[in-house]
Amino acid sequence: MPVDEDDGDNHGRRGSASGNTPSTHHAPQHWWSMPTPIRRLFDKFPLQTYPANELPQRTAGDRSQHLLYVFTTPEAARRGDPSFNPSCLKWQTYLKVLGVDHKIVLSNNHASPTGALPFVLPSATSPTPLADVSLPIGSNKIQRWIRELKISAQEISDFKYDAYLALIDHRIRNAWLYTLYLEPTNFAAVAQHLYITPCSSNALVRATIAHQLRSAAAEEISKHTATIDVESVHNDAQKAFSALSTLLGGSEYFFGVGKPSLFDASVFSYTHLLLDERMGWMEDRMTRGLEKYQNLVQHRERILGVYYQKKPS
Repeated sequence: MPVDEDDGDNHGRRGSASGNTPSTHHAPQHWWSMPTPIRRLFDKFPLQTYPANELPQRTAGDRSQHLLYVFTTPEAARRGDPSFNPSCLKWQTYLKVLGVDHKIVLSNNHASPTGALPFVLPSATSPTPLADVSLPIGSNKIQRWIRELKISAQEISDFKYDAYLALIDHRIRNAWLYTLYLEPTNFAAVAQHLYITPCSSNALVRATIAHQLRSAAAEEISKHTATIDVESVHNDAQKAFSALSTLLGGSEYFFGVGKPSLFDASVFSYTHLLLDERMGWMEDRMTRGLEKYQNLVQHRERILGVYYQKKPS
């Protein structure tokens, strides 16, 4: 099931922890207690922790390109379309911006050797010291790996960077978690379809995953507020969008840089998915709030058009 991986050295002026899915390691006790039949099942068959997964066997035959493992669909992976997962989409977009040649591979956290997505499997000829081609590079090390590739990346030196980054990491992310996992109609129409149904056809397994995801989302939001108040969560997101809109102003990209930075990719990872009609949002309050800021909408369209939509030759 979806689990966030700590972005480690990606915090600060050279990174962003734009989380997408709640960690499910420690479910809170004050939200959604586990149904009795499921609890009895786990009492009889306690969970066992296994070693890290081995790399998928299907990668062995194609190591000429860097492989980026993300949440996606088979069709979207073939086309290189944006992932439906913000953390995955952030790094997918950033690699495109930097021109790092890579192939998208459909995966999930159960198949990830790091226990979370995204991760990179470097090409067999990768020259960087970090890139032991037998080991994956988790999201907390992707930026370091990029630096070792000696690729020129747009660095931000604005002293307000960290404050604006926090708007994405906390206010927008919390509203995203609530919108996707805790808003009932969206959970049934969007989260269920993207994260639960592909995992198993067993009703009990699906029910357990659903419980864990919703509990974990509540726990993540509760880290920043004593109680989960829907109005406060959405109001905080609106304030964040307003601040980001003011920061962007009439520029093409944030902080007035010439091409998208990791910050731009982080913003895009949420704005694109909120505005993408294919997501199928049933309750679209967060989307409607975002649409008030046309420069953010245009920022999303600009990145989508330049880096994802192939122009006819």
